[in-house]
Amino acid sequence: LARGIQHTAVRQAHRKYEPNFHDKYGNLVLLGGAAVFTAVWGYVFTQAGIEWGLSPVGRITPKEWRE
Repeated sequence: LARGIQHTAVRQAHRKYEPNFHDKYGNLVLLGGAAVFTAVWGYVFTQAGIEWGLSPVGRITPKEWRE
């Protein structure tokens, strides 16, 4: 078994290297994903009416306690 594994490893090492999908398109996919991510979150942050006050003081009012 070990000899077969070793033989397979040697055969793959000697094989001519062919670029796979990640070698060809990896950076393109990464940049495309980053662009979509940025566009979506940019839209969310600008259109969702988020108020950029990070302190909740004065904004959160406790409900009246029910007896």
